[in-house]
Amino acid sequence: MSSHKLRPIAIYLPQFHPIPENDEWWGKGFTEWTNVAKAKPLFKGHYQPHLPADLGFYDLRLPETRMAQAALAKEYGIYGFCYYHYWFNGRRILERPFQEVFESGEPDFPFMLCWANENWTRVWDGGDKDVLLEQHYSLQDDLEHIRSLIPYFKDRRYIRVNNKPVIAIYRSTLLPDVRSTIHTWRSEAAKHGLDLYICRFESCQIGGPEYLEPGFDAAIDLQPWSREMNGYREQRNQELFQSFAYRAEQFFYRRIVKHVAPKAFAAHRLRTHDKLYNGYQFDYGDYVQYLLKQPLPAYKVFPGITSMWDNSSRRKKSPGIMLNASPALYRQWLQHIVQQFRTFSDDENFVFINAWNEWAEGCHLEPCRKWGTTYLEITRDVFGQQNMASVNNRSKEPVEL
Repeated sequence: MSSHKLRPIAIYLPQFHPIPENDEWWGKGFTEWTNVAKAKPLFKGHYQPHLPADLGFYDLRLPETRMAQAALAKEYGIYGFCYYHYWFNGRRILERPFQEVFESGEPDFPFMLCWANENWTRVWDGGDKDVLLEQHYSLQDDLEHIRSLIPYFKDRRYIRVNNKPVIAIYRSTLLPDVRSTIHTWRSEAAKHGLDLYICRFESCQIGGPEYLEPGFDAAIDLQPWSREMNGYREQRNQELFQSFAYRAEQFFYRRIVKHVAPKAFAAHRLRTHDKLYNGYQFDYGDYVQYLLKQPLPAYKVFPGITSMWDNSSRRKKSPGIMLNASPALYRQWLQHIVQQFRTFSDDENFVFINAWNEWAEGCHLEPCRKWGTTYLEITRDVFGQQNMASVNNRSKEPVEL
C-alpha cells in the first residue's frame, strides 16, 4: 500500500448538450442522451438501457448541473475531473461546459484536460472511414493549440504535479511527430513561466515504456482498452480454442444453424466466446482476475479502472460489452489497485476512473436507476480507507532533527 494519499480522477465527457455540429450530423437536438435513451438489451440479462437517477437527463449548459456534479463527486471522494478537450486545427467542439467552468470560477473543483485527438467519425471509433471532422497535425497547429491552453493551466483549480499543470493526450500514436509536439508545447509553456507534466493515455491496447520516450512524463492506464487487454485476449484465446466444448459448439452453429436459422446464429455470435475473445465482449470478473495476477509495470504509469463498459447504445455493429459487471467486482479491482500502487511522489499519486459520465459507453460513476450511488459509495470507502491508512503510516515515520 502506498504511503502517500491517492487522488482519484474521474474522466469527464462534455457531450451532454446540443451543438450545431451534432445537429447537422445526427439530427436536431442530438446529445449523448439520444443514444442512451433508445438502447435496448441484446440478450437475456443484458443491462440496457443505462438510465440516470439522481442527476437526471441533464443539460451541461446549465451551471446548476455542473455544480451538482462537482458536489456529488466531492461528497464521494473524487479529487477532480479530467475533461475531454476537442481541438481540430483551431476549431473547438463541445467546449462550452468547460469554458464556462473556467470563466465563472464555478464549481470550485479541481480539473485537468485530455486532448481527445481522434478523428470524429460516424462509427465512433476515431478511424479514417466516414470522417465527420478530421485532424491535421502541424507545427503551427501545435503552437496555436498550446497557446490556447495557457490560461487554463494558470487557473488555481488546475491539477498539478509539483506545480506542473497535467495535460494528457488520448492517442499519441496518431501524432506524426509526437516528439516535436511535446517539445513545442514545453517550449511555449516555458515562455509563460510554466513547466508542463505531459501524459499519454494507454488506450486502444497500445502501451509500454517505449511510448514514453518522445518526452512524456507518465502514462495513464485507460481501462478497459489498455495494454493489458492484449495479454488477456491472448491467454483466453489459447484456453478457449483448445476446449472441445467450444469447437463442437462452433461447428454446430456454423455448419447448421447459420444456414437454417440466420437470426439465431446472429444472436449466438453476439453472445459467444467467438466474439468475446476477439475483443468485443468479455467477462468483467474474468478480466479482473487476470489483472490481479499481473505485476506492476516497470515504468511510470498511473493505474486506471472502469466500473462497467457497454457501448451497444452507441455502436450497433460489434459493440464492446463487459459482461456480468457488478459493484462487488469493482470493489475487488479497486482495492487491488490501491493496495498495489506505489505512488511515484507526493504529487504523482493519481488513479484514473473511466468514467464519471460516459453513459453511452456504459461506464459511469454518476448514479443510475439500477445501482444508485453504489459505485460512488465503494469509491469513497476504498480511497477513504487507503488515504486514512497512509496518513497514519506517515505519522509514525521518524522525524529528522
